[in-house]
Amino acid sequence: MELDSGITAWMLISASLVLLMTPGLAFFYGGMTRSKSVLNMMMMSFGAMGVIGVVYVLWGWSMSYGSESIGGVFANPLEMFGLQGGAILDDAGEFVVDGGLPVIVDVGFQVTFAIITTALISGALAERVKFGTWMVFTGLWVTLAYFPMAHMVWGGGLLSGDGPFASIAEPVDFAGGTVVHINAGVAALVLALVIGKRRGFGREPSRPHNLPFVMLGAALLWFGWFGFNAGSAYAADGVAGLAWVNTTTCTAAAIIGWLVVEKLRDGHATSLGAASGIVAGLVAITPAAGSLSPVGSIVLGLVAGGLCAMAVSLKYRFGFDDSLDVVGVHLVGGLVGTVMIGVLATDGGLLYGGGPSLLAVQVIIALVAVLFSAVVTLVIGLALKATLGWRVADEVEAGGIDSAVHGESAYEGLGGGLAVTLPPREAAPAPVSSEEKVGS
Repeated sequence: MELDSGITAWMLISASLVLLMTPGLAFFYGGMTRSKSVLNMMMMSFGAMGVIGVVYVLWGWSMSYGSESIGGVFANPLEMFGLQGGAILDDAGEFVVDGGLPVIVDVGFQVTFAIITTALISGALAERVKFGTWMVFTGLWVTLAYFPMAHMVWGGGLLSGDGPFASIAEPVDFAGGTVVHINAGVAALVLALVIGKRRGFGREPSRPHNLPFVMLGAALLWFGWFGFNAGSAYAADGVAGLAWVNTTTCTAAAIIGWLVVEKLRDGHATSLGAASGIVAGLVAITPAAGSLSPVGSIVLGLVAGGLCAMAVSLKYRFGFDDSLDVVGVHLVGGLVGTVMIGVLATDGGLLYGGGPSLLAVQVIIALVAVLFSAVVTLVIGLALKATLGWRVADEVEAGGIDSAVHGESAYEGLGGGLAVTLPPREAAPAPVSSEEKVGS
């Protein structure tokens, strides 16, 4: 097929936008941590870029989009290992073109999704895990959880239009509700339970150290998300335009939904809440960007923003330390966006006379994604706990990971800091401030 330079240019731009999201996430998460561990938090995102940028070329593309599907769960990792075997070049040495787009450009687009998905998980592990264990985890998790999920949903596997559930209705995941957000959100919850709480969780304040960083990170994420969603149209056309507008309107509405809940619950509408509302809206519209009308996107944003604002406080009720609210925003937002397609989609949604079929299949694929990610992450998490170990030493956690692990500090005067008196592990619970209850 002849190369389409317009599509190619659009997808190169979109891939670059999505790649920017991971440094944006580093700012977002980094600003939400305490100053003594901000560099470690940011390094977890950059570390994911390093590991996944390599393994995706070696076997990630083959496992996700190879033609030799194994049970509809993943494709043969050796079929196009290292992008060989006709993956990007044909027998004549010319670039393989699919739908007007060189396959090598699609490889670049897809690797950015794998990177940001894995990096999202790090927000649940802030300030207490070994950097080396995290780096090993990224390679294992992206291989055993992300690549199979991408194959199941987008590579013709079990959760795609070619899978068994398509007999009910064709599953819809435009840009990654199941593959990215449910997958990462479930993994975050499982690891938070496996690794355990930070010292003083629920008793000591753990406030964001730099709210301007958080706002900057949210802005970079929103900007990059246009490549995420509009780029998933795979053409610079009306569908991409619809995805762009839906992404904007849903996100704007989610800001309002979050701030209303925050104001009613805590008495303040905060900058942290606005930034978190941005991410909640972006998460919710991801699977639905090509299926809803702009008005439907407003409804979705209001619902997602409000529900995620309420969901982030669940960790205090149930006692799991999801440090930066990956579960409350990405898991809940991903579930809301995926399921609400069955209600709000202009083609097949309940409100548009489509009946229950699309809603049923969206619930099914969401539940399968939850179960798959939970099992795989639990196995990886427990294996690493028994071998490498997850937790840094108590004195390192108390003094800050930046100095002890990376030999650096983000701000002058924070170097060292390991000679501290550790508080007792058991103490009477202290009230949790409203600022601690919100985040992403």
